[in-house]
Amino acid sequence: MNIDKTPGWLDWYARPSRPRFALPAGSVDAHCHVFGPAAQFPFAPQRKYTPCDASKAQLFALRDHLGFSRNVIVQATCHGADNRALVDACRASGARARGVATVRRDIGDAELQSLHDAGVRGVRFNFVRRLVDFTPRDELVEIAARIAPLGWHVVVYFEAQDLPELWDFFTALPTTVVVDHMGRPDVGLPVDGPQFERFMTLMREHSNIWTKVSCPERLSHSGPPALNGEQAAYRDVVPFARRLVEAYPDRVLWGTDWPHPNLKDHMPDDGLLVDFIPHIAVTAELQRKLLVDNPMRLYWPEEHRN
Repeated sequence: MNIDKTPGWLDWYARPSRPRFALPAGSVDAHCHVFGPAAQFPFAPQRKYTPCDASKAQLFALRDHLGFSRNVIVQATCHGADNRALVDACRASGARARGVATVRRDIGDAELQSLHDAGVRGVRFNFVRRLVDFTPRDELVEIAARIAPLGWHVVVYFEAQDLPELWDFFTALPTTVVVDHMGRPDVGLPVDGPQFERFMTLMREHSNIWTKVSCPERLSHSGPPALNGEQAAYRDVVPFARRLVEAYPDRVLWGTDWPHPNLKDHMPDDGLLVDFIPHIAVTAELQRKLLVDNPMRLYWPEEHRN
């Protein structure tokens, strides 16, 4: 099936390097996606972009190449609330993948239970207007109340300048709340400046809020110079992510964001992204919390051991 990709679309990097950093045993890629394949799982008619295909088999091959043991697959906005590609990938993983779905308020209890049985453990609320249409907050509150008894959490995606407007909503949610990509700070601003301090305050004052310290390729102004073993790629993002990892070591997650939707200037080498990790989690203990203990506690609690 031929699809007309969004003009200028960058396909994912087909030959990622093998990371220099050896991941701890049992590491989880806690933020990635599948796209289609469109011939089997058509994209949503109301989508804001049309990507390339990025199948479950390709995702699992990347998992093994990089040295991860498990994945958390987040529903891509190009699929809307049709979670079939996500569910198919989770079911095919042999319990090595969990999912974060997108649902509407009219979803039935039986469908929620079916998603749970497939491995879904959260729902994503997207507040980035260039990617999705606005969803009324009363609908989101209703969804959050419906998923709470299942032990699911809410994942929120927003941009830093919108946090003041969203603060009261986020802090009233009745579940664990996981923020995508550190709330997308402007890393050209000071790490101790008012914008990032606002996010640090959110984390400090609300112990149910977690964050992913992922996607330096989306946030960086300096870009991805090759690693030399001492300096990180996307080095301007390091102080922000490292500050969160060290302040809240039990509430941080990391993921590749493969296949990196909607990037405009370059497509990252996923091996270099893995080699970013020891620059933000600088001890073996912090690395294990970030990559193993925290995602297992959130997504595989039945297997997690304190």
